[in-house]
Amino acid sequence: MQEENIYEDIDTSQSVTQEYLGLSLAKFIILVLMVLAFGIYIGLLLYGTNSIEILFGLQEYQTYLSDESFRLKHENAELQSKFFELKEISGQ
Repeated sequence: MQEENIYEDIDTSQSVTQEYLGLSLAKFIILVLMVLAFGIYIGLLLYGTNSIEILFGLQEYQTYLSDESFRLKHENAELQSKFFELKEISGQ
């Protein structure tokens, strides 16, 4: 008789996650942690410090190259005009 009372006190109902999602609580917690970790990983890829640093570095490098190109074009134009003046003086 005493053994029957012990078994009657055991609750055989499912947990909330098993009832509504079909997952045990441990599996549900692991799934939530994996989703959070994946979200953080994607967030770091898109908005992390490396991405912003690289973007600003590339923009600065682009500005430098543009200025350098402009300077070299003007220097080339000056050197070409000197070359043609010297060529004209030498009579070739």
